[in-house]
Amino acid sequence: MQAFTLEFGRYRLDLGYKTCIMGILNATPDSFSDGGRFYTYDNAVKHGLKLAKDGAHILDIGGESSRPFAAPVSEQEELDRVIPVIKALAKHISIPISIDTVKSAVAKQALDAGASIINDISAFEKDPAMADLAAQRQTPVILMHMKGTPKTMQVNPDYDDLMMEITSYLASRADYAVKKGIRKEHIILDPGIGFGKTVEHNLVLINHLEKITDLGFPVLVGPSRKSFIQKILSGKEKIPVGPDHIRTEYGTLAAAAASIMKGAHIVRVHDVEKLTSFSRILDSIRNA
Repeated sequence: MQAFTLEFGRYRLDLGYKTCIMGILNATPDSFSDGGRFYTYDNAVKHGLKLAKDGAHILDIGGESSRPFAAPVSEQEELDRVIPVIKALAKHISIPISIDTVKSAVAKQALDAGASIINDISAFEKDPAMADLAAQRQTPVILMHMKGTPKTMQVNPDYDDLMMEITSYLASRADYAVKKGIRKEHIILDPGIGFGKTVEHNLVLINHLEKITDLGFPVLVGPSRKSFIQKILSGKEKIPVGPDHIRTEYGTLAAAAASIMKGAHIVRVHDVEKLTSFSRILDSIRNA
């Protein structure tokens, strides 16, 4: 697979031969996956430290839920949720912190607090000032494909040509980023598993991930605890399988394995400890 070196500030990430694990820290009361368990400051900081200890290479912190049908929160509310957590964790962990936001004002304060990567699920479309900020700060960016908004994305998502549309969109947003002054070496692409996609769309996307990697950028995939895994595992019997069910964890590992074997450079997950051991074996097989 194509390898990349991501250098920024005091950090260097070698992407390719070893899977890069991004640990998810949702400082929100309404996340689909962890039900607000890390909403309080103390719990969020404690969990962030655990994710770093468990082997995360990047810590992704977000203060606004992007679950299906989620309503947006105010800028101040988002700042209140993430900035104290970032400030605390930046003093105690040696891995880079990513700020998961679509608001440039939030991203700016997060960078000032110690974050060093911007993860924008709107790929700069929600707030064009985000691109200017990233260019000015020479910050790596993650640009994601999403059909619609979190509030509307799962209302009958439809594509004429799934892979062509997503690939073209990501290529155009990467081109936009470069034109805004962001270094090509600082761009990471995310096809947006679960963001305006049906179960079948997600499966096809993972199975044909090479079409995204062929664009020539590092690729991030975030399958962790997504509803398509839960729906598949509930089966025809309609057995309830929620985000915290052990079957969902196994399903996440399967989706992560397929993504890695198809060329994903970064995998974004909730359970870093399991994926750390899991990906070491996959990487050994892939590089043999």
